[in-house]
Amino acid sequence: MQINLFGACIVRAAAPGGFEIKGAKHRALFALLATAPYGRRTRSYMQNLLWGTSCHDGGRQSLRTALSTIKSAMGPAFDQLLTVNNTEISLDLSRVEFLGGQGGSGPGGGEFLEGIDIRDDDFNDWLLGVRQAPERFLALISGVPAAPMTPSVLPTIAILPFRLVLGEEVHSVLGDWIAEEICRSLSRSHLLSVISHLSSREIGGQRIDLTRVRRALNVDYCVTGSLRVAGNRVVLDADCLDAHSGRILWTRQFPGELAAFLSAESPAVADIVRTIGRTISADVMAHAQGRSLSALADHQLLIAGIGMMHQLKLSNFARSRDLIEEVIRRAPRVPEAHAWLAEWYVMSIFNGWSDNTLRDTGVALDCTARALDMDPDNTFALTIDGVVNNNLLMRLDKASERFDAALDLNPNESLAWLLSGVLQAYRDEGPDAVMRTEKALRLSPVDPFGYFFDSLASTAYIAAEDWEHALLLADRSMAKNDRHLSTLRVRICALHNLGRRQELRDAGADLIRRQPDFTISSYRRSHPAAHFKVGERMTAALLAAGIP
Repeated sequence: MQINLFGACIVRAAAPGGFEIKGAKHRALFALLATAPYGRRTRSYMQNLLWGTSCHDGGRQSLRTALSTIKSAMGPAFDQLLTVNNTEISLDLSRVEFLGGQGGSGPGGGEFLEGIDIRDDDFNDWLLGVRQAPERFLALISGVPAAPMTPSVLPTIAILPFRLVLGEEVHSVLGDWIAEEICRSLSRSHLLSVISHLSSREIGGQRIDLTRVRRALNVDYCVTGSLRVAGNRVVLDADCLDAHSGRILWTRQFPGELAAFLSAESPAVADIVRTIGRTISADVMAHAQGRSLSALADHQLLIAGIGMMHQLKLSNFARSRDLIEEVIRRAPRVPEAHAWLAEWYVMSIFNGWSDNTLRDTGVALDCTARALDMDPDNTFALTIDGVVNNNLLMRLDKASERFDAALDLNPNESLAWLLSGVLQAYRDEGPDAVMRTEKALRLSPVDPFGYFFDSLASTAYIAAEDWEHALLLADRSMAKNDRHLSTLRVRICALHNLGRRQELRDAGADLIRRQPDFTISSYRRSHPAAHFKVGERMTAALLAAGIP
């Protein structure tokens, strides 16, 4: 199709004699999609901007009616160009030709959406914002068809600079600096898409209006707040908001010394980042409970799927695969989604839930191969392919190559540091294993599944023969999630080497109760570390704990 945004708004078929969209709101709907990241907007956003004066049910009905009218006008082209579900509407930008200078009047010949008259304050605020800064959209009229873009399937968050409400002029940059540090830490996570600090700063310099933040940055969540400085003491008041509903997910105060806020590893920044990660995960998980797949947005599907997978409860674990597979159906070109599905199969086999380990190993390998076909330099896909090679195929050299490749591309890839540390532990390289897993813990304060990091780090300390530290991390992991059976095995090894016999026997009985078919022979047959020294230590501990 062809769209002209500057001057008279035109929305029509590219072929002569085809459809043309006439209604003002119908053309505005296409303009909103055409200017959105990945051509995608939520239904609630569209109905708020175009039918905001109606009640919620009236706006929803008006949007349904508009889509029905557009479908009648476009015929079969509707399904080729638009994807509509219960939460979002997407326009395939790769099939759109933007007019300007050729078939349209161009920016010099008219303003953005000239002549579109819609009496809705939210829409007109958006329209005015674009007209005041049209350069953001001039690339659309270059005459070059837009390239297909990979959609984001992660929740998107913006960290707005914190306003100084008490302090001296020299402190005015502190709120901006803290927001930038939070952005940097959050961006290391594979579970969040973080708006750049430069974009957030531009919005943060204005009066905070959640509708404008959502409209300008297309975010799901945002963090905002204020800063007070008195002498050497700093108090940061922060709010985490759902950008669509305006709900306050949490409001917290982070006090501390000025020097601590300015340090390279600020405890306050780490605390805020951890709180954000856990809050978003919990919010999505709560929202997904009892809802059908069609009622969930892409990012809700993926985060809920990952969360249920890590709960290690069989019923939730089974549903998590449905959620991740639905993400792949909706966005088949997102390599991370395929990599997460591979991780699901790895965890299924390792937890003894697979009824065909040979088949499921092949599926996991196929998933990572697809992810790397899409993006050979995707560090998350490289890391998960390393997991498949290490944990399932026991090809430790190949796994090491994958982890090294991921770290060469991104030295801040926390999961690659963690899993390469475990690989070194399996090889009896204790000091290197500890160094790598500790680096992973420092780089991943956001991960709401921190039990997994603590669990694998405890394995590194087993290889280093630091039994006290191994037990500390294993206990900390189990306090967060006591269903991860490999953590229980590490705990057994630490207790055995510390000579804590009664606790050792209790832990062994617990493992037998949780995994009745687990035996020492099955461990030696299937675990990649079984024939190294660390595996021999584990075997001795399991025997002492009463494992058959």
